[in-house]
Amino acid sequence: MTAGRGAESQPSLKRDLGLWGAVSIVIGTVIGSGIFLVPKTMIGWTGSSLEVLVVWVVGGMLSMFGALTYAELAAAMPEAGGEYVYLREAYGPFWAFVYGWTQMWVAKSGSIATLATGFFYYLANFRPELERLVGTIPIPLGPGGGPLEVRAGQLLAIGVILALAVVNCFGVKIGGGVQIAVTVVKVTLIGAVIVIGLGCGLGSTANFHSSVAATGGMAGFFGALVAALWAYDGWNNVSMVSSEIKDPRKNLPRALILGTLAVVIVYLLTNLAYFYVLRAADVAASDRVAAEMMRRILGRGGAAAVSIAAMISIFAALNGSILSGSRVPYAMAADGYFFRAVARVHPVHRTPSVSILAMSAWAAVLVLSGRFEQLFTYVIFASWILYGMATASVLVLRRKRPELVRPYRTLGYPVVPVLFVVAAACILVSTLRNSPRESLLGLGIIAAGAPFYFHWKRRNSL
Repeated sequence: MTAGRGAESQPSLKRDLGLWGAVSIVIGTVIGSGIFLVPKTMIGWTGSSLEVLVVWVVGGMLSMFGALTYAELAAAMPEAGGEYVYLREAYGPFWAFVYGWTQMWVAKSGSIATLATGFFYYLANFRPELERLVGTIPIPLGPGGGPLEVRAGQLLAIGVILALAVVNCFGVKIGGGVQIAVTVVKVTLIGAVIVIGLGCGLGSTANFHSSVAATGGMAGFFGALVAALWAYDGWNNVSMVSSEIKDPRKNLPRALILGTLAVVIVYLLTNLAYFYVLRAADVAASDRVAAEMMRRILGRGGAAAVSIAAMISIFAALNGSILSGSRVPYAMAADGYFFRAVARVHPVHRTPSVSILAMSAWAAVLVLSGRFEQLFTYVIFASWILYGMATASVLVLRRKRPELVRPYRTLGYPVVPVLFVVAAACILVSTLRNSPRESLLGLGIIAAGAPFYFHWKRRNSL
């Protein structure tokens, strides 16, 4: 149970999520649309098929370093909220609030909105009427500053978000069961894509040495690495549901490490299949690399099959994001740093139902606004500051809380967390250099939460 304010006066969250449910959150949340989209971006940065594969390896290693570090933190502090808890214990409530504020209003809600819209885009391949304009809203957020346009697919995306929110309100066991089922289907379909790609006999190992004109150099490498890490993003989400996992001191480290390792293997094999069948120029010219690969092998039917696989992949990531992300505002509210109602636990289903519905409703608004992609870009810079701080908290807490029971200790400590923090710093420098406006605006969005923090802090002291 989260040690938040008022936690004693209401039901606690229930530990109903087993090891495989936790592993499926890691795999299902990470593997969304990124694996189908980012190879084009990465080849545009590096120009080299072989270098793209190297970047995937480096990104996988960094993700594993993060997972190994978070495993110690999660096992020692198995509370709802994940990074929120680690930042609170290491640096105090302000930085925990900053993290929670970012997750609620931009990062996690924007990710949910992005995934739901991606689901609609892929479904529109089969049902073009989803692109139909159904109305406008008289606010100047549309194309060219005109009225906001609303399409049928956006309404569908909102419906998918709200339906999954309701499902997750009925218990973490049900939400976890949905996550296991769709993750198994997703991995099976992606496995089929890998087997068909590598076993078709239509590719060539010479494609691994093909190249195109690109940025190149260190700037190109880090640009591609940012794209790869976006595809890897989400391995940390299972820590957000720590207070609902059975035997968390054992199952949390296992879920983080096994899930992240599985994702790294799937990503590397998938990209080997892509670049075995397609040359660098083909990848650079394709918005849907997996669909293009399958079209080369099986024709239009193969491309359609990949669209179905992508929809299932996105659906699993969407469910995992709602399941895990909603625990962050719940943890904030339980500590008294957010609206009190968000800390309520359903008396029957033992879920943070208000938090689930609140985050999902805000994500639905972002879908309708059509501006979530820009918001999400703004917050990347600040998010990586917080990721680096959360990872560094394992170093801080070894000194600050030496008495803390640590059932698992980070493999390779202190080298592993230090390398992750250094990589995070490099990514921050690269992002600030490539997107200074978005980086500063991201900090501005987060700074907007400061007055609310001091308001809730003052209220807590009364």
